[in-house]
Amino acid sequence: MGSKTAAATTTREWRQIYAIYGVEQWQTLIFLLCHAIFFSISSILFLVYFEPVCFFFHSYLTLEAARFAAGFSGAVLALSSVCLFFAAGNFFYSAVPLHYDMAQRMVGSINDWSTVKTALDIGCGRGILLNAVATQFKKTGSLGRVVGLDCKKRTTLSTLRTAKMEGVQEYVTAREGDVRSLPFGDNYFDVVVSAAFFHTVGKEYGHRTVEAAAERMRVLGEMVRVLKPGGVGVVWDLLHVPEYVRRLQELKMEDIRVSERVTAFMVSSHIVSFRKPSQHYAGPGEVRLDWRC
Repeated sequence: MGSKTAAATTTREWRQIYAIYGVEQWQTLIFLLCHAIFFSISSILFLVYFEPVCFFFHSYLTLEAARFAAGFSGAVLALSSVCLFFAAGNFFYSAVPLHYDMAQRMVGSINDWSTVKTALDIGCGRGILLNAVATQFKKTGSLGRVVGLDCKKRTTLSTLRTAKMEGVQEYVTAREGDVRSLPFGDNYFDVVVSAAFFHTVGKEYGHRTVEAAAERMRVLGEMVRVLKPGGVGVVWDLLHVPEYVRRLQELKMEDIRVSERVTAFMVSSHIVSFRKPSQHYAGPGEVRLDWRC
């Protein structure tokens, strides 16, 4: 698995990846950089004008306390700027190069793409994972197709544009839809994937609320519903992976695997893969499992 990731990094330059996909949520990156620059300039000013700053604090404190307050304030500003620059760099790296590498790892977790005819990418964004799946179809000479689903029509248009740039447009379909109620029938796809998306579902309720967790579980249930018996699901997400594992266990999914921790967007992330059982029944009474939450 690790060698595949390293190979993906070396075979494509970051500049080429950025040229195709750009950076989503660039406003966050600008916000971090602007504040980092502001704190950097402030810390430099504290250093250059240390004595006048001490004189200002001396109006309210003793001389020793004033010098300590000025030095401490300057140190906090400098440390804050370093942290913000680091956060901006991690965000910049996570948005495309890491996302690209994780997409390669996700498609690498599927043993045989030649048997896959239909795939779905939930929350496809600009298509990094979607195009990775389509590339697998192209490599195997498959007639399969991958559908990218996103809640914004503008995003789906960007997805089609990146697919064309990657030369896999004939394998890709992008459509707008509600991830909480996938517009597909039961047992429709051989493979369903999603990258860095599930944690955004229900964010209007707040990430740590019961309502948000219920919304995420609803999407996970929909993911399982549209998978064919024996189909494989792969999710890369932030923060809430233990919730997904517990729910998948409740739904009696098979071969549940969790990758090692990877830091993305300054928080922990994991890849979770699972297989939908070939039989839809559980227990001695042969009661049909309900995939919906």
